[in-house]
Amino acid sequence: MMIGNRRALLAICTLISTMALIIVVIKGGLKTDIGGVRVEKEKKDSEQRQKRAEAESLEYEDKRELFAFDPNTADSTALLRLGLRRWQVASIYKYRSRGGTYRKPSDFARLYGLTVHDYRRLEPYIRIAPEYSLPASSLFSKDSEKGKSIHTNSYQSKDSVYRGLNRESKKLHSGEFVDLNEADTSLLKRVPGIGSYYARRIIEYRRRLGGYASIKQLDEIDGFPQDAKNYIRIGKKLNNKLNINKMTLSQLRSHPYFNYYQAKAIVDYRRSYGPLKSLQDLNACPDFTDADLQRISPYVEF
Repeated sequence: MMIGNRRALLAICTLISTMALIIVVIKGGLKTDIGGVRVEKEKKDSEQRQKRAEAESLEYEDKRELFAFDPNTADSTALLRLGLRRWQVASIYKYRSRGGTYRKPSDFARLYGLTVHDYRRLEPYIRIAPEYSLPASSLFSKDSEKGKSIHTNSYQSKDSVYRGLNRESKKLHSGEFVDLNEADTSLLKRVPGIGSYYARRIIEYRRRLGGYASIKQLDEIDGFPQDAKNYIRIGKKLNNKLNINKMTLSQLRSHPYFNYYQAKAIVDYRRSYGPLKSLQDLNACPDFTDADLQRISPYVEF
């Protein structure tokens, strides 16, 4: 009887030990599986974060625009559209508030955080107004005959486009002109028929175009006074052309002379046939008329 009880007790102990061992093995395997799943999940999350960051970076680059700007006067909206970061824009504002000026395009390269790639992308579009690059002494020239100082405009060109204008006088007289591609709002407001509203519109449209190629382009501003053209000339020629073989769809669309379908047609052509060699490559494109091609010809290069 005692022997039977001992055998039964031994069997129960063995069974309990076996079950405990099985439980331990199962739990250990479960922990390993859970750990493996956690590691795999973290790996996938990391890959997704990296993909999102790359997508955001590509989207950011695609939204960047290129247009002529003066770092001494450009506002925050324009600087952000050019692709600068908010903290870089804040740095520019701080520099200007302390009396700093950009006298030549290379001065802009000193902007903190601006890479060589970004500077080379922006440098062709930097336009420093003469009032920031010329010394104050250029405002005066000696009259050898009368022994007087004649006040001249800092924008005066070699062919005397401005005919000795000065900012203190009111409206222009017959025979006096302003340069459409260089005059600021204060000079434009001296043109008979132009006030603050049209002066701002002229400057804004000039910025979007990259400069005026013809005085007739002023007709593209709603309600522009026709008589004002008698006091306007184009002395400075365009020198910031658009390389349409390198611009993205969004960059092309930012120019007033390209709509969405025309910009897309250019991108599609490049993708199918390679870089454009001339505007004649777009003759067969239904999105461009002869008038469209003639209008954009002063602004593009290949």
